[in-house]
Amino acid sequence: MVLISSEQGESMRVMPSRYSGVQAAVGADLFKHVSGSRVLMVGAGGIGCELLKNLVMSGFGEIEVVDLDTIDLSNLNRQFLFQHRHIGKAKAHVAKESALGFNPDAKIKSHHASIYEAQFDQAWFKSFDLVLNALDNLAARRHVNAMCLAANVPLIESEIDTVLRLRWQTQSKDISRLYNSKHPKRPDTLHRVGQKLFVQLFGKPEDEEETINEEQTSDNAKEMAHLLHEKEALKRLREAAGTPEYGKLVFEKVFTDDVKGLLVMEDLWKNRRPPTPLNFAEATSDPSVTSTPADELAWDRKVWSIEENTRVFLDSLHELAVDFIEQQKRDPEFSMSFDKDDLAALNFVTATANLRAEVYGLEKKSRFAVKEMAGNIIPAVATTNAIIAGLIVMTAIKVLAGEWSSCKNTWVARNINPERLDKPNPSCAVCTINSYTLAINTESASLGDLLEMVVKGSPGESPTSGLGIQGEIAIQEGERLLYDVEFDDNLDMSLSELGIRHATRVMITNENDDDETGNSNVSVILYIEHRDEFGMPAKPFFTLDGDRTLVPRPRAPSAAPDPPKATSTATNNKRPAVLIDSDLGGNKRQKQENGNGDGVMHILDEDDTVLLIE
Repeated sequence: MVLISSEQGESMRVMPSRYSGVQAAVGADLFKHVSGSRVLMVGAGGIGCELLKNLVMSGFGEIEVVDLDTIDLSNLNRQFLFQHRHIGKAKAHVAKESALGFNPDAKIKSHHASIYEAQFDQAWFKSFDLVLNALDNLAARRHVNAMCLAANVPLIESEIDTVLRLRWQTQSKDISRLYNSKHPKRPDTLHRVGQKLFVQLFGKPEDEEETINEEQTSDNAKEMAHLLHEKEALKRLREAAGTPEYGKLVFEKVFTDDVKGLLVMEDLWKNRRPPTPLNFAEATSDPSVTSTPADELAWDRKVWSIEENTRVFLDSLHELAVDFIEQQKRDPEFSMSFDKDDLAALNFVTATANLRAEVYGLEKKSRFAVKEMAGNIIPAVATTNAIIAGLIVMTAIKVLAGEWSSCKNTWVARNINPERLDKPNPSCAVCTINSYTLAINTESASLGDLLEMVVKGSPGESPTSGLGIQGEIAIQEGERLLYDVEFDDNLDMSLSELGIRHATRVMITNENDDDETGNSNVSVILYIEHRDEFGMPAKPFFTLDGDRTLVPRPRAPSAAPDPPKATSTATNNKRPAVLIDSDLGGNKRQKQENGNGDGVMHILDEDDTVLLIE
């Protein structure tokens, strides 16, 4: 409370402003900037609930919230904006209404939608001063990051394990590891078996095996034969989807035949309990068992019997297969990814994990417990979310003030640990992607026009100049290859016929053998903006917006030379292998061996300015 003087010289009591504390902390000028800002928050889950509350209490101007998810019972232990009566409702809408209870004056717009939708295009992202990510999905985080790069909008990233990341023209670090275990040791890892089977049946099929060099693989011929046999068995299962025998075929393959195959390896079970194959007839012997109980809440917390797990497995498998087949009729490239909030998918993973537990004599889990493990849900994470959300808002204020020098990489364990910001890495395959906005009529322009006029067209500073890219060019959208030197079937098709419409991203890469330096090899992302009027008389055919100085793709480090051989002096002049990474829009990046001597190629992206909390 403060005192001010009236015109008559009398003192009057004035209640402090809702934002007086923030104003005192940051200053009146900066608070004016904060209160006039437009902020996008993507994700209204654990971090998002805390973050939205902090934003409205700190006086941020206009806030838009995007989240596709609905509220589930398992959310209530840490997503405090939601209550039991909200179960089944859209997170974005409920979060908005609950946040307005903290500050009725806040301006919030909510979207119950996917951030991938065309309405959230580059122009929409450009309308914000700052973007805050609170997503639990790596692919979606990468998409938002790419859109912020194209729109030149600062992005603050947050997540559960590596919790707070501030990005300014950067890309998330992706660390992958291989997981392979024939004998699960703990029940809390069994859900991974269910998720793996889900991907094998409904995800993208593995790439075709390369021709095996018999001389090079003579020492492991049995293993290679086994892998090929497994691949053919999986292919037959996928082809049987939708048939009456499908459920039995999958059950017996996973829980009977594969287990019997492991029992043949007697040495493996000398010091551990051997697995027990399941019998399909016995597991389905009780016709009264159902997967649709009257009390769904009790069913969610119950540890199901073997018969119940089998019934849930068969019913959820059938439901997923029907949906998968219908979706593939509309889109042959369709595939499913596991979503813990998809009931059929969660039922399938839970039943698979429990049946696998029965095989190995391990403890079975309830569906509620499996969802926690599969979604990395930690009940005690609410406090951590609050810390993260507070740090995000503090960082957001620094970003709006342009105080980059005071921003720090930060991670949280027992303490809050700040670290300096790393400078952008010129050898980073992600940081060197060239981004452009291409305005074009996707209905009239063909893929050939895009190739000849935009990609290969004469370079210059004019918006109607091309990029002048030479060499062997590849064009792709997501994981779809649209063109390369050996595949030109689509050149006469319009962009819209190929699915290239407004808000689509197209990746261009090249390999120019004529340039020994490699400096003309580039990766380019084109963000498509459809314009009805383009291509008409007195209108340009296209415009291209972006820095015309193409940054070359980093070259792979030279491999150490092999020891000289007395019998040969030949050298290998082949170009280094290139991997197309679909999660980053298909950019080609050089493969690098991980140095472990296992011959496995791993890809590591470099961050530049990243605030990291874990």
